[in-house]
Amino acid sequence: MLPALLLPAGVGASPGSYQVSPRCDGRSGCYSSIAAALKQAVTVPAGQWVNIRIAAGDYREKVTIGRSRTRLIGAGAARSRLRHDAVAKTSRAFHRDGWGTPGSATLTINADEVIVRDLTVENGFNYLANDALRRDDPNRIAEAQAVALLLDIDSDRVLLDRVALKGYQDTLFANGHRALVRDSLITGNIDFIFGNGMLWIERGELRSRPRSAPMVKDEIQSYIAAPSTPAGQYLGIVVQGARLTREADVLPNSVALARPWHPTTRFPDGRYADPDAIGQALFIDCWMDAHISDRHWTSMAGTARDGSKSIIFEPQQARFFEAGSRGPGARHVDIGMNWRPDRDIDGLRVRFLNGWKPGS
Repeated sequence: MLPALLLPAGVGASPGSYQVSPRCDGRSGCYSSIAAALKQAVTVPAGQWVNIRIAAGDYREKVTIGRSRTRLIGAGAARSRLRHDAVAKTSRAFHRDGWGTPGSATLTINADEVIVRDLTVENGFNYLANDALRRDDPNRIAEAQAVALLLDIDSDRVLLDRVALKGYQDTLFANGHRALVRDSLITGNIDFIFGNGMLWIERGELRSRPRSAPMVKDEIQSYIAAPSTPAGQYLGIVVQGARLTREADVLPNSVALARPWHPTTRFPDGRYADPDAIGQALFIDCWMDAHISDRHWTSMAGTARDGSKSIIFEPQQARFFEAGSRGPGARHVDIGMNWRPDRDIDGLRVRFLNGWKPGS
């Protein structure tokens, strides 16, 4: 039996309550891995919440939450850490369509009403070492996307509260419906918040990380967001009241707020960049450090019908907007961004929630 300080009240005493700890042996509702606790949780009747409490420690595993009404509660993001190091190049087998990027995710959420709180989720792939290799080096991995969190296609009403999502390229993949990230840290460098889902990031910190390649002054080398929002969807990625910070070695004027991602998609007449992925990104009342480019937004290449990356999608074609920016990176030059949201931010949030009360 575990010491009382590791076994919260009610854990092991009733269905739907589980403890995860490196010291657990499977008895009394206590497990040594998060995956083992989730496997047991699916036996709880549908509609009932299950609570999985994760003691301080490092858990090296790939985890999928496929059960609705699941709470994953750590002992604090600095103390409870879920880690894996999968990379897109070798992760196709983990995804139903053989797509390595989502297959690399350390944590996948594919359910309705899920809460993750007080936990670090990290993809520990050594991006910087790989990035430092020459492009013609046979050891260099070209498909270096390494997702920490995947919000998969059946996810909705997901709350991420006081979490740390850590990675480099493609840290957070929003590929489902609604998710709210609150008072949390997200780190990365290339398109580290991306996808076609509806994602609202409230307060917290978005921390840009360096590249290994030599950086050129005033050249954009990193990108915070890469939305692929469907043209008919009213909301993409909203960042409200967050701090946009940087690690050491991230140069001033080197990071774009967003670029428009048009995913390569198979159509009846071929495989090419989706023309209807009209990305939406809103940055509202954010503090920005000096690493943010004075252009703020930038372009992104897409796949042409002949398979080449010859199509350039400009930010002016997307739905990008900011308001209330402050700090050294709030300065910007006019590059002709004319799109405006169709309602005030409070009204947009009400529409996004649509009766959902996160955390309840």
